[in-house]
Amino acid sequence: MAQKTVTGKVTADGSPLPGVTVVVKGTTVGTVTSPDGDYSLSVPANATTLLFSFIGMKPQEIEIGTQTSINVVLMPDVIGLEEVVAIGYGTMKKSDLTGAVSTVKASQVENEKPQALQDMLRGNIAGLQVGFSTSAKGGGDLEIRGDNTLKASSYPLIVLDGVIYQGGLEDINPNDIETIDVLKDASSAAVYGARSANGVILVTTKKGKQGKPLINVNASVGVATMGTMQEVYGPYEFLDWRTEVMQSLNYYNPATNTKLYVFENPNNLPDGVTKEMWLDGSAGDETDIWLARLGLLPVEVANYKAGQSVDWTDMVFQNGLRQDYNISMSGRTEAVTYYMSLGYNNNEGVVVGDQFSTIRGRVNLEAKVTDWLTVGMNTQFSDRDESKMNRPDNPDPTIQADWGRIINNSPWGSIYNDDGVTWRISPVDDLGRGAKHPLYDMTFQERIRKYNTLNANLYATVKLPFNISYQINFAPRYQWYDFMNHQSTQHEEWVKFGGQAKRLQQKIYSWQVDNLIKWNQTFNGIHKLDVTLLANAEKFQSWEDYMSAQNFSPTDALGFHRMQAGAGTSYQMTSNDEYETANALMGRVFYSLKDKYMLTVTMRRDGFSAFGQNYPYGYFPSAALGWVFTDEGFAKNDILTYGKLRVSYGSNGNRAIGRYEALSDMATGKYPYQTLTGSVYEGTQLYVNRMANDQLKWEETESLNFGLDYGILDGLFDGSIEFYTARTKDVLVDRRLPDILGFNSVASNLGEVKNFGVEIVFNARAMKRDNFIWNINTNFTLNRNEIVHLYGDMVDVVDENGNVTGQKEADDYTNNWFIGKPIDIIWQPKIIGVWQIGEEEQAKRYGQFPGDFKIEDVNDDGKINDIDKQYLGYRTPRFRWNMRHDFNIYKNFDLAFMIYSYWGHSGTMNSAKNRDSFPERVNSYKIPFWTPETPYNDYARIYSAQGGAVFDVWRDRSFIRLDNISLAYTVPNNLLNKAHINNLKVFATVRNVGWWAPSWEFWDPENSGPNPRYFTLGVNLTL
Repeated sequence: MAQKTVTGKVTADGSPLPGVTVVVKGTTVGTVTSPDGDYSLSVPANATTLLFSFIGMKPQEIEIGTQTSINVVLMPDVIGLEEVVAIGYGTMKKSDLTGAVSTVKASQVENEKPQALQDMLRGNIAGLQVGFSTSAKGGGDLEIRGDNTLKASSYPLIVLDGVIYQGGLEDINPNDIETIDVLKDASSAAVYGARSANGVILVTTKKGKQGKPLINVNASVGVATMGTMQEVYGPYEFLDWRTEVMQSLNYYNPATNTKLYVFENPNNLPDGVTKEMWLDGSAGDETDIWLARLGLLPVEVANYKAGQSVDWTDMVFQNGLRQDYNISMSGRTEAVTYYMSLGYNNNEGVVVGDQFSTIRGRVNLEAKVTDWLTVGMNTQFSDRDESKMNRPDNPDPTIQADWGRIINNSPWGSIYNDDGVTWRISPVDDLGRGAKHPLYDMTFQERIRKYNTLNANLYATVKLPFNISYQINFAPRYQWYDFMNHQSTQHEEWVKFGGQAKRLQQKIYSWQVDNLIKWNQTFNGIHKLDVTLLANAEKFQSWEDYMSAQNFSPTDALGFHRMQAGAGTSYQMTSNDEYETANALMGRVFYSLKDKYMLTVTMRRDGFSAFGQNYPYGYFPSAALGWVFTDEGFAKNDILTYGKLRVSYGSNGNRAIGRYEALSDMATGKYPYQTLTGSVYEGTQLYVNRMANDQLKWEETESLNFGLDYGILDGLFDGSIEFYTARTKDVLVDRRLPDILGFNSVASNLGEVKNFGVEIVFNARAMKRDNFIWNINTNFTLNRNEIVHLYGDMVDVVDENGNVTGQKEADDYTNNWFIGKPIDIIWQPKIIGVWQIGEEEQAKRYGQFPGDFKIEDVNDDGKINDIDKQYLGYRTPRFRWNMRHDFNIYKNFDLAFMIYSYWGHSGTMNSAKNRDSFPERVNSYKIPFWTPETPYNDYARIYSAQGGAVFDVWRDRSFIRLDNISLAYTVPNNLLNKAHINNLKVFATVRNVGWWAPSWEFWDPENSGPNPRYFTLGVNLTL
């Protein structure tokens, strides 16, 4: 077929625009513009139209005709109005949205090399809180618009490629992600009914694009280092610390008459203290006398004299190697669209032994079989190894270095036994104080924890008359989980068990079927109608088998590989199978008039097997309105070039109440009984240990959202403002029951929680020059909640004279839940300082001394108890903000950094009490402590007394974090063309660069532990 060549230049605002996609409409023939905005394309002789598209710009179609040179000027797409976003069971142009939806594109953060989906979201979505995991796996918890429940899960619903996803986020490869859309209000999330009260996160993976097949290789290598190190006392600092400890213990102990200077180093005595005074009648080697007075044990004394010390911090922490390799192939023809990828990720953490690895594969395939039938599949496979990772729900000993023991062990301890080869279980031969070798447990333990998962969505779409389509999705999910653990007899403490081993195997199979009918029609060019109908069914099943054994014979060398070698009396086997089903019907109607007035109405009915028999179904309606007021004649102006008001109201549910909470639960147990002859036997019993509640149902959240989308000066500035309020009714709580019923509590729908907040997004094109582009993205979040009702129990209100003046609903002091107060309130005695010299008599009233924390005695009765508790603040941030800066320099360099902040919350810092159980036998973090010479008012003396009071030390945890800095260089196309390379980019990134917390001084303010800093180098190659 004859061809001709069309050339030209693409510009925007007078500057060349690189990376613009130029495609012959209706074909796969295409190219992209060079860094200078130029393109050259051989087109078929019968080609009629060229399509020019670029992210952030309005697409343009140009008739070719007889032209051989076509220059194009692309116009900015104000706040991305032409962008298509996922909305749940469909997509919609951003300009048509009536709900609160935020989007993150993978292209925005690809240079930062995110290791987990959470890394793509952290700080980039207003109203979304993303936790920070310090493990090798990474990730973190997710929460949208705060906590609106007391017991049920507040985790958002995850939807992957249009199908509800029940797997782990670590199984989703960030390199496969195209966009992430977050549905935050009732209207946008209502299509998911009883699962949407906590918001919805829609993940869309990559598809093939028009043009020739593309092969992409993305590889990176990095290192995890300690971002923050809480120092402990070194060898000689430890002796100074121990001196302070012994002096403090003896000073405040009335039973001793010891002179404090006897604990000083004999080679550095204070002025006025002679050697004879220091000896105080003791005879022998001065060093031995001194170290004995400090409580050092024989191992410590021997190592001190030999000059041999141990840095336990260096032993438990490391620089962890991080590797991530991915390859993908994608493309699109007139009939087939495909994307295939394979990735390998292997990360070491900063704690010795912490390691995570996974292999992840994906195949997205869609084929246009006929003009009316399209079929496809989205499949994801992962092989995940967490054998070297600790889990909070696992009672087994640590499989990593026990870094918490860096303060339990003396720097003068010994790593090895006398043979110089085997670990010494206690470096100072004193297990009683927890002085255990931090690598000991992991050395004599073998563990396997692996997950294999397969997620798929098989779908078919049929085009029907009148622009109606029918789609069916079948989404099966398989998960195989294997856990095995062996505690060896080579461990000195475990030898008495003769070896311990366990095996657990679990298989999960779930499926869901979606039947969707869609109708999309435009009438007279101004009436747009979009109808979606859904019928859904789903099923979950799991099968779990567990066995354990001890006292292996003749040896436990094979561990869990030979369970039958365990003693029969120790052998245990249990099984646990679970099952749930659900179904749903949903309808959504969207109507738009002149793209100016918009209405969305949704109704969903959910049925769930975990609900009580009297409430098998839940109904969740919503409605939303949108108005582009800047399209009105009276509002048109050159400053506010786009303005859209939105309002939505609706109901969402939370069904995360547990599969069997509504049912009675049977349990087995043993009990002794005595016969008439006096013989005692052990019997087996079957009993009911949970009370049924056939009234149990979903939590229901009704929310109201007001939104404003705006664009200023043709998109120079844009953003949104959201105001929302939500009220969750029928909150799931454990209702206490009278003892006579035989049950402690029953799960019930009684509580009510209110939630409200503000979200502000502001984006700016700060500067745009030929060789310099600077964009700024910021967001601000404020969220508050309040407990409205709890159990409904009423108590008398009594005045100061003891007269009953009325009644009020009772608070729950056990859980610190109070009517009219936030869920995260801190209810504790208030520290008002430290008792100082001259306040001995006042402190004595409470059984304390100068240097102890002073607690406010509210009723001045000389006792600190529950009556003295006060509201001290909040556990979660009052405000959150984020600021991101992106720079493009000389077209080929991309520089970006992001700062985020959590502000107005407090955390416990009980280390400020300086009150370890064995201060005379352990090391310590370098934390200030009160002395008469250093009279701190916010740190207590060593081994401080609490005077019988129970309290925590709360400190302001507000912080600002420089989260990441990334730099990328894109090699110019003219250097790559001869090698037939489409694109080549090298990048470097640093994550968790640093933080500032004005009032927090212990580890990292976000997680109070060793928070890694990541350095990464990588290359992104496209052929």
